[in-house]
Amino acid sequence: MIRSKKLEKIKDLKHCFFNSVGGHSKNIYKSLNCGPGSKDNKKNIKKNLQIVRKKISKKAQNIFLVHQIHSNKFIFIDKAYDNKEKPKVDAIITNKKNFPIGVLTADCAPILIYEDKMKMIAAIHAGWKGAFKGIIGKVIKFMIKKGCKLENITAAIGPSISQKNYEVKQDFKRKFIKKDKKNYIFFKNKKNRLYFDLTKYIYSSLKTIKIKNIDILRIDTFDKTNKFFSARRALKLNHDDYGRNISIIMLN
Repeated sequence: MIRSKKLEKIKDLKHCFFNSVGGHSKNIYKSLNCGPGSKDNKKNIKKNLQIVRKKISKKAQNIFLVHQIHSNKFIFIDKAYDNKEKPKVDAIITNKKNFPIGVLTADCAPILIYEDKMKMIAAIHAGWKGAFKGIIGKVIKFMIKKGCKLENITAAIGPSISQKNYEVKQDFKRKFIKKDKKNYIFFKNKKNRLYFDLTKYIYSSLKTIKIKNIDILRIDTFDKTNKFFSARRALKLNHDDYGRNISIIMLN
Protein backbone atom coordinates (compact mmCIF):
# COMPACT_ATOMS: atom_id res chain seq x y z
CA MET A 1 0.00 0.00 0.00
CA ILE A 2 1.55 3.23 -1.19
CA ARG A 3 0.16 6.68 -0.53
CA SER A 4 0.77 10.20 -1.75
CA LYS A 5 2.17 12.41 1.01
CA LYS A 6 0.11 15.33 -0.28
CA LEU A 7 -3.19 13.42 -0.48
CA GLU A 8 -2.53 11.74 2.86
CA LYS A 9 -2.71 15.11 4.64
CA ILE A 10 -6.33 15.62 3.53
CA LYS A 11 -8.82 14.57 6.23
CA ASP A 12 -11.79 14.23 3.87
CA LEU A 13 -10.00 11.62 1.81
CA LYS A 14 -8.95 7.99 1.60
CA HIS A 15 -6.64 6.82 -1.16
CA CYS A 16 -4.02 4.23 -2.02
CA PHE A 17 -1.89 2.94 -4.87
CA PHE A 18 -1.86 -0.85 -4.44
CA ASN A 19 0.86 -3.12 -5.83
CA SER A 20 0.66 -6.89 -6.42
CA VAL A 21 1.04 -7.95 -2.78
CA GLY A 22 -1.63 -9.27 -0.41
CA GLY A 23 -4.23 -11.07 -2.52
CA HIS A 24 -5.60 -14.50 -3.47
CA SER A 25 -4.46 -14.89 -7.09
CA LYS A 26 -1.87 -17.47 -8.16
CA ASN A 27 0.94 -17.92 -10.69
CA ILE A 28 1.51 -14.90 -12.99
CA TYR A 29 -1.33 -13.05 -11.20
CA LYS A 30 0.22 -13.44 -7.77
CA SER A 31 -1.37 -12.10 -5.77
CA LEU A 32 -3.49 -8.91 -5.61
CA ASN A 33 -4.67 -8.88 -9.22
CA CYS A 34 -7.67 -6.54 -9.43
CA GLY A 35 -8.25 -6.67 -13.18
CA PRO A 36 -11.58 -8.19 -14.27
CA GLY A 37 -10.28 -7.90 -17.84
CA SER A 38 -7.46 -10.35 -17.16
CA LYS A 39 -7.70 -14.12 -17.66
CA ASP A 40 -7.34 -14.72 -13.92
CA ASN A 41 -9.89 -16.67 -11.87
CA LYS A 42 -12.88 -14.30 -11.46
CA LYS A 43 -13.54 -15.45 -7.89
CA ASN A 44 -10.01 -14.48 -6.88
CA ILE A 45 -10.38 -11.06 -8.52
CA LYS A 46 -13.62 -10.45 -6.56
CA LYS A 47 -11.89 -11.47 -3.33
CA ASN A 48 -8.99 -9.16 -4.12
CA LEU A 49 -11.31 -6.22 -4.76
CA GLN A 50 -12.98 -6.85 -1.40
CA ILE A 51 -9.56 -6.81 0.30
CA VAL A 52 -8.85 -3.43 -1.30
CA ARG A 53 -12.27 -2.03 -0.37
CA LYS A 54 -11.84 -3.01 3.29
CA LYS A 55 -8.34 -1.53 3.43
CA ILE A 56 -9.65 1.78 2.09
CA SER A 57 -12.47 2.03 4.65
CA LYS A 58 -15.01 -0.11 6.49
CA LYS A 59 -17.63 2.38 5.29
CA ALA A 60 -16.65 2.05 1.63
CA GLN A 61 -19.20 0.85 -0.89
CA ASN A 62 -18.12 -1.51 -3.67
CA ILE A 63 -15.32 -0.06 -5.80
CA PHE A 64 -16.55 1.62 -8.99
CA LEU A 65 -14.47 0.52 -11.96
CA VAL A 66 -14.90 1.22 -15.66
CA HIS A 67 -14.04 -0.52 -18.93
CA GLN A 68 -10.80 1.27 -19.82
CA ILE A 69 -10.16 1.86 -23.53
CA HIS A 70 -7.11 4.22 -23.69
CA SER A 71 -9.33 7.18 -24.58
CA ASN A 72 -9.91 10.75 -23.42
CA LYS A 73 -13.43 9.92 -22.23
CA PHE A 74 -14.62 10.25 -18.64
CA ILE A 75 -17.76 9.79 -16.57
CA PHE A 76 -19.25 11.88 -13.78
CA ILE A 77 -20.95 9.92 -11.00
CA ASP A 78 -23.41 11.77 -8.78
CA LYS A 79 -26.40 10.65 -6.72
CA ALA A 80 -28.60 10.55 -9.83
CA TYR A 81 -26.33 8.10 -11.68
CA ASP A 82 -27.97 4.67 -12.08
CA ASN A 83 -26.41 3.10 -15.17
CA LYS A 84 -25.93 -0.62 -14.54
CA GLU A 85 -23.47 -1.19 -17.41
CA LYS A 86 -19.75 -0.59 -17.00
CA PRO A 87 -18.98 2.58 -18.99
CA LYS A 88 -16.18 2.57 -21.59
CA VAL A 89 -14.09 5.48 -20.35
CA ASP A 90 -10.69 6.14 -18.79
CA ALA A 91 -11.52 8.51 -15.95
CA ILE A 92 -14.10 8.80 -13.20
CA ILE A 93 -15.18 11.99 -11.43
CA THR A 94 -17.46 12.02 -8.39
CA ASN A 95 -18.66 14.04 -5.41
CA LYS A 96 -20.25 11.06 -3.64
CA LYS A 97 -19.02 10.12 -0.17
CA ASN A 98 -17.91 6.60 0.80
CA PHE A 99 -17.91 5.79 -2.92
CA PRO A 100 -14.46 4.50 -3.91
CA ILE A 101 -13.47 5.04 -7.53
CA GLY A 102 -10.54 3.21 -9.05
CA VAL A 103 -8.40 2.75 -12.13
CA LEU A 104 -6.39 -0.28 -13.19
CA THR A 105 -2.86 -0.04 -14.56
CA ALA A 106 0.10 -2.22 -15.51
CA ASP A 107 2.69 0.41 -16.59
CA CYS A 108 0.29 3.24 -17.49
CA ALA A 109 0.01 6.03 -14.93
CA PRO A 110 -2.83 6.30 -12.42
CA ILE A 111 -3.65 9.90 -11.49
CA LEU A 112 -5.70 10.65 -8.37
CA ILE A 113 -7.18 14.13 -8.02
CA TYR A 114 -8.87 16.00 -5.16
CA GLU A 115 -10.46 19.46 -5.14
CA ASP A 116 -10.92 21.10 -1.76
CA LYS A 117 -13.67 23.66 -2.51
CA MET A 118 -16.34 21.44 -4.10
CA LYS A 119 -15.08 18.24 -2.42
CA MET A 120 -14.72 16.48 -5.75
CA ILE A 121 -12.37 13.66 -6.73
CA ALA A 122 -11.19 12.01 -9.93
CA ALA A 123 -9.28 8.88 -10.88
CA ILE A 124 -7.59 8.86 -14.29
CA HIS A 125 -6.03 6.00 -16.25
CA ALA A 126 -3.34 7.72 -18.32
CA GLY A 127 -1.39 5.64 -20.77
CA TRP A 128 0.37 7.46 -23.58
CA LYS A 129 -2.76 7.37 -25.76
CA GLY A 130 -5.07 8.91 -23.17
CA ALA A 131 -2.47 11.49 -22.14
CA PHE A 132 -1.77 12.33 -25.79
CA LYS A 133 -5.50 12.72 -26.49
CA GLY A 134 -5.83 15.16 -23.59
CA ILE A 135 -7.76 13.18 -21.00
CA ILE A 136 -6.17 15.12 -18.12
CA GLY A 137 -7.23 18.49 -19.51
CA LYS A 138 -10.76 17.25 -20.22
CA VAL A 139 -11.22 15.99 -16.65
CA ILE A 140 -9.92 19.22 -15.10
CA LYS A 141 -12.01 21.36 -17.47
CA PHE A 142 -15.15 19.49 -16.40
CA MET A 143 -14.29 19.88 -12.72
CA ILE A 144 -13.80 23.64 -13.22
CA LYS A 145 -17.19 23.77 -14.97
CA LYS A 146 -18.67 22.16 -11.85
CA GLY A 147 -17.28 24.95 -9.66
CA CYS A 148 -13.83 23.61 -8.76
CA LYS A 149 -10.86 25.97 -8.57
CA LEU A 150 -7.43 25.19 -10.02
CA GLU A 151 -5.66 26.48 -6.91
CA ASN A 152 -7.62 24.00 -4.76
CA ILE A 153 -6.67 20.94 -6.78
CA THR A 154 -4.13 18.36 -5.61
CA ALA A 155 -2.99 15.74 -8.11
CA ALA A 156 -0.92 12.63 -7.45
CA ILE A 157 0.76 10.73 -10.28
CA GLY A 158 1.09 7.13 -9.15
CA PRO A 159 3.56 4.32 -9.97
CA SER A 160 4.13 3.78 -13.69
CA ILE A 161 6.84 2.64 -16.07
CA SER A 162 10.06 4.68 -15.93
CA GLN A 163 11.68 6.25 -18.98
CA LYS A 164 14.66 3.87 -18.90
CA ASN A 165 12.27 0.91 -19.40
CA TYR A 166 9.86 2.54 -21.86
CA GLU A 167 11.41 1.93 -25.27
CA VAL A 168 9.43 3.30 -28.24
CA LYS A 169 9.74 3.54 -32.03
CA GLN A 170 10.59 6.60 -34.11
CA ASP A 171 7.04 6.90 -35.46
CA PHE A 172 5.85 7.19 -31.85
CA LYS A 173 8.14 10.19 -31.38
CA ARG A 174 7.07 11.72 -34.70
CA LYS A 175 3.44 11.64 -33.55
CA PHE A 176 4.31 13.69 -30.44
CA ILE A 177 6.57 16.14 -32.30
CA LYS A 178 3.87 16.70 -34.92
CA LYS A 179 1.48 17.68 -32.15
CA ASP A 180 4.01 20.01 -30.49
CA LYS A 181 7.69 20.48 -31.39
CA LYS A 182 8.49 21.05 -27.70
CA ASN A 183 7.57 17.41 -26.98
CA TYR A 184 11.11 16.36 -27.94
CA ILE A 185 12.07 16.90 -24.25
CA PHE A 186 10.16 13.73 -23.29
CA PHE A 187 12.40 11.51 -25.41
CA LYS A 188 15.90 10.20 -24.84
CA ASN A 189 18.27 8.34 -27.16
CA LYS A 190 20.58 5.77 -25.64
CA LYS A 191 22.68 3.24 -27.58
CA ASN A 192 20.52 3.69 -30.71
CA ARG A 193 17.35 3.10 -28.75
CA LEU A 194 14.59 5.61 -28.05
CA TYR A 195 12.88 6.03 -24.67
CA PHE A 196 9.78 7.99 -23.60
CA ASP A 197 9.13 9.66 -20.25
CA LEU A 198 5.41 9.15 -19.60
CA THR A 199 5.49 10.57 -16.05
CA LYS A 200 7.23 13.75 -17.18
CA TYR A 201 4.70 14.16 -20.02
CA ILE A 202 1.79 13.84 -17.58
CA TYR A 203 3.43 16.22 -15.11
CA SER A 204 3.89 18.74 -17.93
CA SER A 205 0.22 18.36 -18.91
CA LEU A 206 -0.84 19.18 -15.33
CA LYS A 207 1.53 22.17 -15.16
CA THR A 208 0.22 23.48 -18.50
CA ILE A 209 -3.29 23.49 -17.02
CA LYS A 210 -1.85 25.59 -14.18
CA ILE A 211 -2.14 22.96 -11.44
CA LYS A 212 0.58 23.70 -8.91
CA ASN A 213 0.00 21.11 -6.17
CA ILE A 214 1.37 17.92 -7.77
CA ASP A 215 2.84 14.84 -6.14
CA ILE A 216 4.85 12.35 -8.21
CA LEU A 217 5.43 8.85 -6.83
CA ARG A 218 8.56 7.88 -8.71
CA ILE A 219 8.08 4.12 -8.52
CA ASP A 220 8.87 2.08 -11.63
CA THR A 221 6.27 -0.63 -12.28
CA PHE A 222 8.65 -2.46 -14.64
CA ASP A 223 11.21 -3.02 -11.86
CA LYS A 224 10.13 -6.31 -10.29
CA THR A 225 11.59 -5.37 -6.89
CA ASN A 226 8.76 -2.80 -6.54
CA LYS A 227 6.24 -5.66 -6.80
CA PHE A 228 3.86 -4.06 -9.28
CA PHE A 229 2.24 -5.77 -12.24
CA SER A 230 3.82 -4.71 -15.54
CA ALA A 231 2.54 -5.42 -19.04
CA ARG A 232 5.98 -4.80 -20.55
CA ARG A 233 7.71 -7.08 -18.09
CA ALA A 234 5.12 -9.80 -18.76
CA LEU A 235 5.76 -9.44 -22.50
CA LYS A 236 9.51 -9.74 -21.94
CA LEU A 237 8.95 -12.93 -19.91
CA ASN A 238 6.67 -14.34 -22.65
CA HIS A 239 3.64 -14.48 -20.36
CA ASP A 240 0.31 -14.59 -22.21
CA ASP A 241 -1.32 -12.15 -19.77
CA TYR A 242 -0.61 -9.98 -16.71
CA GLY A 243 -2.22 -8.76 -13.52
CA ARG A 244 -3.49 -5.22 -12.92
CA ASN A 245 -2.59 -2.81 -10.15
CA ILE A 246 -5.42 -0.81 -8.62
CA SER A 247 -5.39 2.82 -7.48
CA ILE A 248 -8.26 4.06 -5.33
CA ILE A 249 -9.58 7.39 -4.09
CA MET A 250 -12.66 8.03 -1.92
CA LEU A 251 -14.31 10.95 -0.11
CA ASN A 252 -15.05 10.28 3.56
